Amino acid sequence: MVLHRGHKVGHHHTVVVLCCKEDKMLSRMLPRYLLESRFRIQRKVLESITSGTVIHKRHASASENPLKKTELFEFHRQQGAKMVEFAGWIMPVQYKDSHIISHMHTRQHCSIFDVSHMLQTKVHGKDRVKFMESLIVADVAELKDNQGTLSLFTNENGGIKDDLIVTKTDQGYLYVVSNAGCADKDSAHMKAKLNEFKAAGHDVDLEFLNESLIALQGPSTAQVLQPGMTDDLSKLTFMTSVLTEVFGIPGCRVTRCGYTGEDGVEISAPRSHVVALTERLLLDSEVHLAGLGARDSLRLEAGLCLYGNDIDENTTPVEGSLVWTIGKRRRQTRDFPGADIIVSQIKTKPKRKRVGLLSMGPPVRQHTPILSPDGRVIGEVTSGCPSPCLKQNIAMGYVENEFSKVGTDVLVEVRKKAVKAVISKMPFVATRYYTGH
Repeated sequence: MVLHRGHKVGHHHTVVVLCCKEDKMLSRMLPRYLLESRFRIQRKVLESITSGTVIHKRHASASENPLKKTELFEFHRQQGAKMVEFAGWIMPVQYKDSHIISHMHTRQHCSIFDVSHMLQTKVHGKDRVKFMESLIVADVAELKDNQGTLSLFTNENGGIKDDLIVTKTDQGYLYVVSNAGCADKDSAHMKAKLNEFKAAGHDVDLEFLNESLIALQGPSTAQVLQPGMTDDLSKLTFMTSVLTEVFGIPGCRVTRCGYTGEDGVEISAPRSHVVALTERLLLDSEVHLAGLGARDSLRLEAGLCLYGNDIDENTTPVEGSLVWTIGKRRRQTRDFPGADIIVSQIKTKPKRKRVGLLSMGPPVRQHTPILSPDGRVIGEVTSGCPSPCLKQNIAMGYVENEFSKVGTDVLVEVRKKAVKAVISKMPFVATRYYTGH
């Protein structure tokens, strides 16, 4: 699901300058989309990037909308963050710690990520479950109160419009979090379906929230957060949620989930209190700030997809190895967009499949060709970076189905040279979600 960078110059300009030893390391680790500035960037930085990611490219014009800022924008700058454009927002990519230090701190302790750019939505009305199931592949009806699940908006061709988390709250609404880069598309998609439902006499309404959202991620999350909550975090398991007070701030929704593979929570909090909440959490020495750079390498180690890179409207859930998101009942009723195509693929197997890859030598980046042992192109890398935990290159991409078995030897073409790689299971680094055991 979902990530954060530069300094603002003049009215609209954002320039990223990478100069010290740590910044050179950052430039090798980060995907291209996190290193592109809005108007200009040092050529030597672009040439040093070794993993790439899609971003919606923007061009300057007098009528262009200014970049959006989260409520934590000034706080980020005060903390020495490098700020960059991401999905129409200006977000922190890195703070004073190097990217690798930030990544490893999250794995060993815990970090705060500002994810307020993501779209938060409440779906109200007695027909809210039927409404949501008309758009996504999950079995929302079977969810227990305050339980959530990862799901997918699909199109009529079986492609993935976006990924999201939907939670069935005990407050009489569904709580939905989807990607910042798809916010306009997702909101328009939901509004169009809302009009259709209302015209048919159904009881449903949408509320797009203006709350902040921060993620606290890492093995010491519960230790840090429990003193500020009356709810027992040992009872809040992975993908469950509670509306509660956090360190004296009322109206916070705490959901045990995240985008790092670690135990953690996402906290939706009133904008007026999010700076105070962040500052309070940082009083604990276990907690550091982290940006988009660490977030991207953490999610890749966890084998998690980035929308626009690893999945998109031309990728089906079956090709993307995301069949598990499709509810069993939904496969039988076939009443979600593209259901016939998707269910048919489950039975017949797709021609290509998303896989993990391990390699040594030069890092593998997006669009790197994947070759069979005899040199034939059989697929393409969609995300890749050196793994701080494994000390080797990791990547994910799509290959022809016959080459998708774990352990299969393949080649990747890096700098016009064939480099040995092997198909790997994902996650690359074992996830540590809290399940109550």
